[in-house]
Formats: sequence, structure tokens, C-alpha cells
Amino acid sequence: MHKKPSCVVIDDDGILRNLMASLMRSLEFEVVGEASHAQDGFRFCLDLHPKLVLLDINLPESNGIDLLGQILKLEPAPKVIMVTAEPTAERVRTSLTMGASGFLVKPFTAAKLIAAVNHALEMHL
Repeated sequence: MHKKPSCVVIDDDGILRNLMASLMRSLEFEVVGEASHAQDGFRFCLDLHPKLVLLDINLPESNGIDLLGQILKLEPAPKVIMVTAEPTAERVRTSLTMGASGFLVKPFTAAKLIAAVNHALEMHL
């Protein structure tokens, strides 16, 4: 039996987090964790080794860019797509330089999420 790739969704907006998780399930991903805080999201990544992480930049009590650095140190490191409503050039550049596999700007369509996921998974094969 084919094992589904796993995904963790980290976003403090519960409605958007649920929407992203639903979209990932429709793409045949197993959503192994959903978190509203960086600490919980990192714990899911550490314990469950997802293939992909959808990570909001603006999180309560933390910065998604800092969390990106921690997640990418894990072995094996997942692909990480950054998600934000405030896409400054500095944030985009910093995230991609650090190793993010993609960037999604809120609000986004299902098609844009699908394209970002496909790009992230293809770019490091």
C-alpha cells in the first residue's frame, strides 16, 4: 500500500489552518499535526518528521522565520512553505535564503497552494 506523504500546518488563524489542512488532505497528504503556536508546531516536526510544513510567519510569541531555522536543522529536514499576509521583500528574501522551499501570500487560492506544494516537492528531488 502506498504511504501518503505527511504534512504539518502551523498558523495561528484557526480557519485558515483548517482550510490548508483540508486542501492538503485533498492532495493525498496525511496531516499529522496542526498547531497555532511555534512551540507546538516544532514539537510536531521533531516527533513526526513530516515531508512538508506550511508555516505562518506571524505567530503568537514567536517568529515563523526563526522557527524555519529550527525546522530546517532537523534530520531529515522537511520542505517548508512560508505563509504570510505581509510579504515584504526582506521576509521573502530571508526565508528563501534560509532554505524555505516556497512562499504563499494570504489570501491565496487552492490553485496557488497546490502550485507551491508541487514546486516545493519537485525542487529538491
